[in-house]
Amino acid sequence: MNPKDINLPGYEIPEELKHVIAITALDRLYNWGRRSSVWPLMFGLACCAIEMIATQAARYDLARFGMEVMRPTPRQADLMIVAGTVTKKMVPAIVRLYNQMPEPKYVLAMGACASSGGPFKEGYNVVAGIDKFLPVDVYVPGCPPTPQALINGLILLQKKIDKESIKQVRWYRKGPDSVAIPIPVLGPDLIDTRRIPDIKAHTLSSTSKTDDQS
Repeated sequence: MNPKDINLPGYEIPEELKHVIAITALDRLYNWGRRSSVWPLMFGLACCAIEMIATQAARYDLARFGMEVMRPTPRQADLMIVAGTVTKKMVPAIVRLYNQMPEPKYVLAMGACASSGGPFKEGYNVVAGIDKFLPVDVYVPGCPPTPQALINGLILLQKKIDKESIKQVRWYRKGPDSVAIPIPVLGPDLIDTRRIPDIKAHTLSSTSKTDDQS
């Protein structure tokens, strides 16, 4: 462990005690432990997943960041890397996996498709970004992004974790630790159940305009 990672700046420690004691805050120590043990969920959607697999190879050594353990079950993972094209058929499964992950949990959108739909944005079966349904913490651009780009995104996630405070994070507040996201309904089109009131209001408005014109 490098003491510089947890020591609070501005506090001078005598030279003979620098490797014996550390002056820190609870938030800094807590976040240092979490940022160094992020376990990604083991799943991929399209070609970006190949780059994610390459990032896990020996050449890039993700063990340096404590992220080399990819869990095949969402109940033991705290980072969802959405790697690839998000189709309407897959969104219900992705949301279900996210709901099964324990708090604290994070989402990284890897590549243009997961971030905004990419070259398939106008396709009838593609969602224009996973952030339409899940809260995304880090976006990694590219089509597909290189392993170096993904590593940079993981470093940005670590920096975000460093800035969190136990008093403010949602999983330590009173009430439920995590509010489950409603699983979208796949029918003639993908329906986000949270938007049903808006859809009804829009339908009634369109109907009334048609009646007025007739």
